[in-house]
Amino acid sequence: MNITHFDTLLQAAQQQPQPQRLLFVLAQSELPDDATAEQKAAFEAGHGGALVPAACVDRLPAELPSFAAFEIEAQSFCPDWVIVFAASLSGRNGQAPSSESAQTPLEQMVAAIKAGQIANFLAFDRQGDAIRLG
Repeated sequence: MNITHFDTLLQAAQQQPQPQRLLFVLAQSELPDDATAEQKAAFEAGHGGALVPAACVDRLPAELPSFAAFEIEAQSFCPDWVIVFAASLSGRNGQAPSSESAQTPLEQMVAAIKAGQIANFLAFDRQGDAIRLG
């Protein structure tokens, strides 16, 4: 399945042979302290900046009926997000991973994003459209 939208991710997760737990890291765009005047002007015009993880959450696919539902929830705890990175954990023996078991992988996602290692994640914009990384 070609995942082109957040809702396609939800469909794909529900079709897996084992239950999934979806992992999300919301990132904001920030301007570094040492930015040049040109970089500041570009940032104010909506371009550039550095992606900084701002919040993370895990959900079962059944807890998210659509991107619209995710966006409403995300707005409550991270209103300025610009990209959401996504990954999943696969369950075993018909049991979905617990939220507790998602904590270490979420922390690893945050660390990877901070290090610029984003190629292993799906990314979606504020409209839920997939963003091609790399």
